Parts: sequence; structure tokens; C-alpha cells
Amino acid sequence: LGRPKFYHLMFISDPGDLIEISRGLYQHWAIYVGEGYVIHLAPPSEHAQAGANRIMSVLHERATVKKEQLYEVVGNNDYRINNLLDEKYKPRPVREILQDAHSFVGKERTYSVFTKNCEHFVTELRYGKPQSLRTVAAGAGAGLGIGIIAYAVATFLGSKDKEKQTQ
Repeated sequence: LGRPKFYHLMFISDPGDLIEISRGLYQHWAIYVGEGYVIHLAPPSEHAQAGANRIMSVLHERATVKKEQLYEVVGNNDYRINNLLDEKYKPRPVREILQDAHSFVGKERTYSVFTKNCEHFVTELRYGKPQSLRTVAAGAGAGLGIGIIAYAVATFLGSKDKEKQTQ
């Protein structure tokens, strides 16, 4: 399944494009560097056949930058080109993106699912700015969750105060 998608994408993808790979519960990101290869930041549990163990990547503090064939990274997962911040930021020159991406291959980097994940890695390469919309959404979701809890507690405590006043 990975190969037909891979060959189709290889002909429409340009070096420097961001590749978003759906892993079910989360997205993995890579940068296309040409000739069917991508470079990506991968914690030890991040590979196409990891299955449910991939979620363990949140526990790792280090990850390795790898250059691998796109179809090997994707496996049977869905994927697409997603240059998500092109309307917000001008992409860096392709030559610089590729030079920088290749300079990291084989190196270990600090990893944090919230501040230094695979999406931060590829957006920094493409735009010069490490960003992750996933963590922005997670932060907004966490803020909303905290807001709901605070509202529930305030409502509960407020109802207790009214009970005391009526007694």
C-alpha cells in the first residue's frame, strides 16, 4: 500500500515540502528531500511498524534525525503534503533547507512532545521557525479543559454557599 502512494507523491512533491503522516492518535512529520527520501526526527518508538507502541514516544527525551525512504517511514499509514504555514511565513530557500536537514542526519536531539517534536523540527527547517499546530491545539484543549473544571468547581462551591444561606 505504501509504494503506490509513494510513487504518486514522489512525482508531485518538491524538495522542502513537509509531509504529514497520520499515525492514528497523532501525526508524524518529515521533510521531503528528493529522490524518494525524507528526513525526520524520530524517537526510538517512531517507526511505521511500531503500532500502539508509537504512543510511547511521549516518554522519550532524545530523538535521532534520520534519512529514510518515504515509503518506509509511511508504511501503511495515510500521508499528504502539508506546507501548513506557507501563508504565514515565507519558506526558506530550498538549497538551505536541504543543506540544514542533511547536516542533522544521524545526530541525536532533545525531544519533547510539546516543545521539540517532529513538527517543530520540520517547520524550523522550512520556515526558520519551530512551530507545532498540534501543541497549540493541545494547549488550547488543555486550557479549555482547565476552564471547564474551574467553572464546575465554582458552580459547585457557589451552590454550596446558597445551600448554607437558605438554611
